[in-house]
Amino acid sequence: MKTLYALAIAGLAAGACLVLIMILANRDSSQVQGTTGPGTLEPDRGSQRVTDAPQTPASPADEPPTSGPHRAEPVQADRNELSDDQILEALALGNVVIAYDGDPPAAVQEEVSGPFDPELAAAGQAVILAKRPGLEGVQALAWRRRLVASGPDDPKLQEFAEAWLGQGAPDG
Repeated sequence: MKTLYALAIAGLAAGACLVLIMILANRDSSQVQGTTGPGTLEPDRGSQRVTDAPQTPASPADEPPTSGPHRAEPVQADRNELSDDQILEALALGNVVIAYDGDPPAAVQEEVSGPFDPELAAAGQAVILAKRPGLEGVQALAWRRRLVASGPDDPKLQEFAEAWLGQGAPDG
């Protein structure tokens, strides 16, 4: 009989603790999943993957996209021109894309994720170098994030890549 009472009391105590934890967790206003970090937060243009639409129209050379509806076109190689669909798919998966016109900022890629690997890119864990004719300077891109760098050796590029690598679209 005493064992039954002890089990009942323990069960009630555990239930009360669980209810209290749930109440306190729902009232937590911390910004653990906040959007602070290097670069500029860009407008949310959505993350929908479309299948029946034509190729996403090309964005201006100096403003590669950081979010938006797109076709799921994987990146198979870097250091060449990527379509906006490829850039958006890479970003949605969690990759960081570094757009440039001139010498590629290869040191950042080497330090953060190593040489380009299509399987790593498919997992959203790659720094992808994207040739972007007409782009002035270097820009680092992540989902809804942009960093305009001072050049290919800007230390902020590595900080950006380390901060946002793996942080793709909410449903990406």
